[in-house]
Amino acid sequence: MPGPAKQRRIALVSAAEAHARDEDEAPLTAALEALGLSVATPDWDDTTVDWSQFEIALIRATWDYTTRLVEFLAWARRTADQTRLLNPPDLVQWNTDKRYMADLEAADVPIIPSAFFPPGEAARFPASGEFVVKPSVGAGSRGARRFAATATETAERHARSLQDGGFVVLVQPYLASVDSRGETALLYYDGVFSHAVRKGPLLQLESAEAPGLFAPEKISARAASVAELEIGAAVLAAIPGGVPLYARVDLIESASGTPQLLELELTEPSMFFDHAPGSAARFAAAITRRLGD
Repeated sequence: MPGPAKQRRIALVSAAEAHARDEDEAPLTAALEALGLSVATPDWDDTTVDWSQFEIALIRATWDYTTRLVEFLAWARRTADQTRLLNPPDLVQWNTDKRYMADLEAADVPIIPSAFFPPGEAARFPASGEFVVKPSVGAGSRGARRFAATATETAERHARSLQDGGFVVLVQPYLASVDSRGETALLYYDGVFSHAVRKGPLLQLESAEAPGLFAPEKISARAASVAELEIGAAVLAAIPGGVPLYARVDLIESASGTPQLLELELTEPSMFFDHAPGSAARFAAAITRRLGD
């Protein structure tokens, strides 16, 4: 008699510091195992891992890559030569630097106005209203600070400190609607909308940047509006290389009440499964479909 079928193996790629803080890891592991898959959670920078043993290596909680981007992108290329990396390395390279916002703006996606200042170029700030200064490579609001228009000297020091660390600086106006309405995060699997959550405001005026892998967030379930879903569809249509396995589209309302893109997450977004029953199973099903591609 033939032996038992060999389980198909999936890697949920993480980082050493992230396991205890990744609330998505357990529900996604359970959903994949319920479909008969074998799941491991290796760290991306663990040099002892043989990535060829997995049919898919799914980038999930590699939240420490922001200060090691060159190393991380090189890992992504190597790993994609050994197994199927999702999302793929070309998309990861494009998405890990927020200068992708210029590409989306060129594709007529309504974005929060974004100005970029590489090292050696003095950052410029809005003449009125509050604004945010952050690195173009960042995750979890690390390095992001909010300033009043009268605090340009402090903002300049923060921008220079980021540039001295090798980062391109991103300056955006602070949209006041986030204080009352928060952000809307739209989650998509294989281009299909799954669920939405509300992310509460994070940045306090002129406060120090949050320590650790990411700033604590206040999350709750939210019903996405028609306008938000229209923007989400436009964002997905503008992603280079076709529909990704997973995407998170973060939106904030402008002063006129229209949604604008704050960020597109295609590399290591939190999925907030706990706030959307059935969402982990939907994502697991999308992953298994890729096994058959």
